[in-house]
Amino acid sequence: MRSMTGFGLGEAPVGTGKLAIEIRGVNHRFLDVRVRLPRELGDLTSFVEQLAREKLARGRYEVAVRVDGVALGAPVLDRDRARAAFQALSELRDELAPGTEVPLSLLGTIPDLFVSSVDREIDRLRGATRGAFDAAVVALDAMRSHEGGAMREDLGKRLERVRQLAHAVQARAPEVVEAHRKRLRERAERLRVATDLELDPARLEQEIVMFAERSDVCEELTRLESHCAQFAGLLASEEAVGRRLDFLLQELAREANTVGAKSPDAQIAHAIVEVKAKIERMREQVQNVE
Repeated sequence: MRSMTGFGLGEAPVGTGKLAIEIRGVNHRFLDVRVRLPRELGDLTSFVEQLAREKLARGRYEVAVRVDGVALGAPVLDRDRARAAFQALSELRDELAPGTEVPLSLLGTIPDLFVSSVDREIDRLRGATRGAFDAAVVALDAMRSHEGGAMREDLGKRLERVRQLAHAVQARAPEVVEAHRKRLRERAERLRVATDLELDPARLEQEIVMFAERSDVCEELTRLESHCAQFAGLLASEEAVGRRLDFLLQELAREANTVGAKSPDAQIAHAIVEVKAKIERMREQVQNVE
């Protein structure tokens, strides 16, 4: 299990300097990548985004690239393109205004006449970027795994408490029916003494059976235990499980609500309140699980 929160720094040499990449991750429902590069490395933006989508999963990540001590060099004039452009301008001059001067300054308005040093060294820069990014991901995963281990332990403890409470509810359920039977018989006896009326025992048992059916929570508790078992299995998984854990917690909350609604017993109600509180805390934690 890994948290979506973490920080990683990676560096790679470039000539006499180095290229550094910082990755900061926080929780998010989907993969959201935001890249920041120096202006002179702007052409590498899509390359860095591609690396991020290959290496990272669910979460929001800020990827910052910086270069230290790297001399990228000045842009270089594309002489062939410049000659062709000046020739075209001269031919247009001869057609429209023969004899007039064609200033060289016009070439400055023509795009792509200068080739940046990034274009000339793109393979070297991409190699350094990939190396720095991989190192940053390793550091990021180490931090996220450490936090994920703490989250797994916390979720496991809360899950165990939910199971204990569910078992207590299951043990209490027959006592609730028996207590209801006892109360009905006592009320029937008081009514008989007060009015000299004899109540039909079959009718009394029918009322008890109807109460037992209305308050039966066996199915809900069985499903709740099944969800808990699946949840425990996912805690031990090496895969990204955040979404599946969140789904199971929704189902656990649904079953707990049904149990609480069906049972009139105060002890069961108190247990279900604690179960729902544990589930809610677990859902908050799971929002940060990858």
